[in-house]
Amino acid sequence: MSRLGVCSWSLQPDSPSDLASKVVECGLKYVQLALDPIRDGSWGLGETVRSLDAKGVSIVSGMWAPAREDYSTLASIRETGGIVPDETWGANLAAARDVARIAAALKLPLVTFHAGFVPEHDARLGDSTLVDRLRQLADVFGDEGVRLGLETGQEHAPTLMLLMSCLEGTGIGVNFDPANLILYGMGNPIPSLALLRRHVMQVHIKDALPSDTEGAWGSEVPVGDGQVDWTSFFDLIDGLSIDCVIEREAGASRVDDVRRAAGVVISRRKVLA
Repeated sequence: MSRLGVCSWSLQPDSPSDLASKVVECGLKYVQLALDPIRDGSWGLGETVRSLDAKGVSIVSGMWAPAREDYSTLASIRETGGIVPDETWGANLAAARDVARIAAALKLPLVTFHAGFVPEHDARLGDSTLVDRLRQLADVFGDEGVRLGLETGQEHAPTLMLLMSCLEGTGIGVNFDPANLILYGMGNPIPSLALLRRHVMQVHIKDALPSDTEGAWGSEVPVGDGQVDWTSFFDLIDGLSIDCVIEREAGASRVDDVRRAAGVVISRRKVLA
């Protein structure tokens, strides 16, 4: 059965024990864990494991944030996002090796991240630097027994499908976030999910409204208040053995919003919460 969890960064924890307490406060016992605090030494690996174990919280997957990403505008993240910039590739490859070892130590099957903007309609994508770098990362994580999931939203679904075809055999899949497609203005998440379904390894539960201004961010809102058609969404993932992880990156009532999102999921899908 699928597990229902929450993204650790959504709860803005200041320590592993704070994270564990907030997960429990949400009424949950599963978490997708941001691994960078462990990698940079802010959190101890042993301390994190002990704190989560003490509250009965299990980690379903990890998350890695490439260096110097700037999400202030769509233009800035297009320039700085993921593993696309040449100036950060060396640091990102080194960080990936550390993150892969941490994920293996935690016995995690999956780590997700944003690869960066994928060029649309690029017939030479298979020979691109981006694909070469993703193949290198697949090897880094694969050597540790960990798979990679690419976050959706920064490109249209057909473009991501083309990228998946270029990455056949690498073990790389998709972490599908329906709200991201709305936030980035990359189309309706439901037909996008239908197209990408066989590559989906995990989903984020998040909702959004589109921007009225071309080239500007949409607005993240509590689950149920946005444009994601949750009935169709859960119909499409029915039969997939994937975890549902709630992500909330806006608003001042994170625990309440996560609890509300959990109610939406539980009402539509059989999950371990």
